[in-house]
Amino acid sequence: MELDEVIITRAIVDEFSKMFMEYTDVDVALAGGGPANLVAAKHLAEAGYKTVLFEKKLAIGGGMWGGGMMFPRIVVQEDAKRILDEYDISYKEYEKGYYVANSIESVSKLAAGATSAGAQILNLVSVEDVMIRENDTVCGLVINWTPVGLNKLHVDPLTIRSKVVIDGTGHDASICDIVQRKVPGAQIGELGVVGEKPMWADVGENLLMETTKEIYPGLVVTGMAANAAAGAPRMGPVFGGMLLSGEKAAQIAISKLK
Repeated sequence: MELDEVIITRAIVDEFSKMFMEYTDVDVALAGGGPANLVAAKHLAEAGYKTVLFEKKLAIGGGMWGGGMMFPRIVVQEDAKRILDEYDISYKEYEKGYYVANSIESVSKLAAGATSAGAQILNLVSVEDVMIRENDTVCGLVINWTPVGLNKLHVDPLTIRSKVVIDGTGHDASICDIVQRKVPGAQIGELGVVGEKPMWADVGENLLMETTKEIYPGLVVTGMAANAAAGAPRMGPVFGGMLLSGEKAAQIAISKLK
């Protein structure tokens, strides 16, 4: 078989364009491709909701890829071990209640789970603004290619309409920050976007299930973004809370969509 470069080009552009047009109006739009949002995307897509995730970097997975200080291993505590089982992620018990998994395998299987369930993932796409309409409700995202921002190019963005938005942008909690900065009188949580406190894995992991919530009408916050928005501690390379937070964020979104 002789390969034709033009057919290859057309195949990529044609198929991406069809998907993009279909996903300009969705049930849930997720910002950030870390572990919490990957779990949330899978659960949402499995429940039959049109789900799209935007990641500003080339690679999804957030901080999970690097494990701890570039040692590609992560720790998951007892409460979240069932999620490793759900994704068929290999692990071993290091000490009672502490389970060690390969960070590369973990990200790969989380991503495969989300895409196999039907969620669309677009990398190299940054969220630079939100859409807010009736009753001051977040109803969409304003997106652009990441290289546009990096190179300070004057290129206008496009918009995605969504019934629910999930902020899983990690330490920056960037979607929460946009709403707080751009909406006069916006109340993000009790004190606004506070920023994370110093590392305290035990407290940070336990608080994460409380900080994962609808933080503003139409906007759910999950993962490290949830703790950053609420001023809770960071946790380091223990990821059980991230997985459980993504699961909870999906449940919150589904309850709103119903």
